[in-house]
Amino acid sequence: MSAIETPEALAPASGAPAPSDHAGDSAWRAAARRLRRNPGAIAGAAIVLVFLAVATFAPLIAPFDAGELPGRAQVRPTFIPGPSAEHLLGLDRYGADLFSQLVWGARASLLIGVLSTLVGLLGGIVLGVVAGGLGGWVDTATMRLVDLMLSVPSLLLAVSIAAVIGQSSTAVIIAIGVVQVPIFARLLRGSMLAQRGQDYVLAASSLGLSRRTVTMSHVLPNSISPVIVQATLMLATAVIEAAALSFLGLGGGAPTAAEWGRMLTAAQNELEVAPRLALWPGACIAVTALGFTLFGEALREALDPRTRKR
Repeated sequence: MSAIETPEALAPASGAPAPSDHAGDSAWRAAARRLRRNPGAIAGAAIVLVFLAVATFAPLIAPFDAGELPGRAQVRPTFIPGPSAEHLLGLDRYGADLFSQLVWGARASLLIGVLSTLVGLLGGIVLGVVAGGLGGWVDTATMRLVDLMLSVPSLLLAVSIAAVIGQSSTAVIIAIGVVQVPIFARLLRGSMLAQRGQDYVLAASSLGLSRRTVTMSHVLPNSISPVIVQATLMLATAVIEAAALSFLGLGGGAPTAAEWGRMLTAAQNELEVAPRLALWPGACIAVTALGFTLFGEALREALDPRTRKR
């Protein structure tokens, strides 16, 4: 349930100020103070910021362009050059600079993760508002559809959707986004149902406001906080699932394209010769997912009204 229970628009009518941990502070400001005192939140935010910086400034950080093969002539079937002064982490099996591939792969993973989460978030909000706002048979029908989607393992559903659409980054984004839709929809619907019984909803209805106005102007804004927190956590899942789909060959593109999951696929046959080719992209995926998870869990705790007073 959201930490904000009384919208400011109804504060004068109710005669009571909006609740907060400190006078004049909003719940989000109180949450920001709690995050600054949480070591896990600081560590997660640091990892996420580094990941975002690397993805954003990839052209300035990477010494070579994406897809460039500066060491192609040096690679042999039984020998892949390791770290050197020219290539910080060595070369991959195609002769590309491994460090540059990791940097450009961060941009690809960020793009897929953010866009797929936005697809899932928007779809989930639409279904959640329809179910939680209208109720009745519409709510029942919508939730049965959500239950049907949740009954299929997420990775299996994503693989099926990506295989039907075709091998491309767009297919991966849509597949991961569709898998996330029922999660956001169920969460928002439950939060809205909890808010519909609050006093401020009854007060707004008694003032003659329409059901649509009450839902969109008061219930939805006070129900969205858990969904935002879940979106932060789902970014970690999106990065992992994008790597998994690329590993299975559903991401499309050339084998030399810079993407962490595709790099893991290319490293399978070189584990005995150069295990670092799998170690580095695997570590990037794990650390990035850890950063989003740490920050998302800390944000959820900071916004939880049951822990705000501790």
